Amino acid sequence: MLTDIEIAQQAKMLPIREIAERLGISEEELEPYGRYKAKVSESIYQRLAQHPDGKLILVTAINPTPAGEGKTTTSVGLGEAMAKIGKNAIIALREPSLGPVFGVKGGAAGGGYAQVVPMEDINLHFTGDMHAITAANNLLCAMIDNHLQQGNALGIDPRQILFKRCLDMNDRALREVIVGLGGKTNGVPRQDGFQITVASEVMAILCLASDLSDLKQRLGSILVAYRYDGTPVYASDLKAEGAMTALLKDALKPNLVQTLENTPALMHGGPFANIAHGCNSIRATKLGLKLADYCITEAGFGSDLGAEKFLDIKCRLAGLTPSAIVLVATLRALKYNGGVKKENVSQENVEALRSGMVNLEKHIENMRKYGVPVVVAINRFPTDTPDEIEVLAQFCQEHQVEYALSEVFAKGGEGGVELAQKVVQACEQQGDFHPIYDIEAPIKKKIETIAREIYGADGVSYAAAANKAIREIEGLGKGNLPVCMAKTQYSLSDNQRLLGRPTGFKITVREVRLSAGAGFVVVLCGDVMTMPGLPKLPAAEKIDVDDQGNITGLF
Repeated sequence: MLTDIEIAQQAKMLPIREIAERLGISEEELEPYGRYKAKVSESIYQRLAQHPDGKLILVTAINPTPAGEGKTTTSVGLGEAMAKIGKNAIIALREPSLGPVFGVKGGAAGGGYAQVVPMEDINLHFTGDMHAITAANNLLCAMIDNHLQQGNALGIDPRQILFKRCLDMNDRALREVIVGLGGKTNGVPRQDGFQITVASEVMAILCLASDLSDLKQRLGSILVAYRYDGTPVYASDLKAEGAMTALLKDALKPNLVQTLENTPALMHGGPFANIAHGCNSIRATKLGLKLADYCITEAGFGSDLGAEKFLDIKCRLAGLTPSAIVLVATLRALKYNGGVKKENVSQENVEALRSGMVNLEKHIENMRKYGVPVVVAINRFPTDTPDEIEVLAQFCQEHQVEYALSEVFAKGGEGGVELAQKVVQACEQQGDFHPIYDIEAPIKKKIETIAREIYGADGVSYAAAANKAIREIEGLGKGNLPVCMAKTQYSLSDNQRLLGRPTGFKITVREVRLSAGAGFVVVLCGDVMTMPGLPKLPAAEKIDVDDQGNITGLF
């Protein structure tokens, strides 16, 4: 059996100019990065401004498990399957982060015969967007520390500097650091720390900005610190936004690539969904809607995290209306939710499957609350038995939800034809999309609505620091922003050990942060790390390159 990278290396890719030409993108609107990837230039937005939009399809999933769900694989395979049934479709995905690539989670280019290529480029440096975001983030940090060193005319309190440095790599040793050591010429000593790049507010801003002007305004609105007198200091007070925008000018342009079956794909931005808003850029999604009749996008992790933020933050901000939601699950993952250990999920266990389906049930209920038609995609594995599939079929029929078995991993687009047909039918249904909460509600009301309606919690408890932060944020006039919940992805609750559909629990909010540039309030629940660490056996140990430059071990 071939590995993902071996399949990708055998792909017959078309020159990216041909992919662009199929979409109606002119050569003047394309900025190639080699032969098989390119950026789409700014001029295309003005040309397509009056062009009608296609239909937006969101792919989400149940809570992730070690047994795997295959959300990105399904997204890519659905795009390939749309082409198989004669539909004009494009995929809009997030870019991978190097941290997970060399850590444990893996890349973000799909798998098997439902991949986006060139896979090695995409999972490594791609077109440099991650590096540009890292540089812009750390330029602002350098300007903060330089301001302290040069006399601190703004009166910044070094104990209340909020903005952290970032690095696009899992490195637990950088979570808490001391900067400015080594004498007076090295700066003002203070406690600092690193986040992973995909958790940076600069990443969120890039993904939510509508154009270059909006990007600059948002960068200038980043809350970086408080003064000794308690008043806020923004990036614009340091005159940092112009230089940051210069670093991000090219990164703001979406990247065009293709699938193994030459279906076009836009990949742009990559905020994590457990510690950020988990969606690709608004610019890429809007461009996809202009270029094709169907734009398939995804949101990170389970629907309780990624889809909730896609629907309550991204769609609200961008004025997007999804036509259908695809909810991905595997029988293996449902059995895991039913109490089966990872090493046994391939064995038939109808009883555990029935027990674990409560997790799927909750995610279906959640997505229906937004007024959008839902289709369940069962990412089929060879070990799934007829009896187990029949149990799931009965479940879907009882809950009056359309479902389809998907075999895109093994068969590419051909394995997703039934799913594509069901999704097209769902897109023709009359929807009534609406966010789950009122944007003008107080911050706590928004938090509690998500906790009760989406997580199934009995309520919310707040640490003293969280209460203080909420008062300060509302005092700054920012209480009318959406909330970006940061919690474990493994459970509907904030306790990763509570699988299935937990009940009788409360969500604990330990910290609240204002991301004024991004335009949301980050709410940290439970123990969520914004700088992950590498596992005991990092994926990096298996990655290698031979004397001819051929990469191996990359999934």
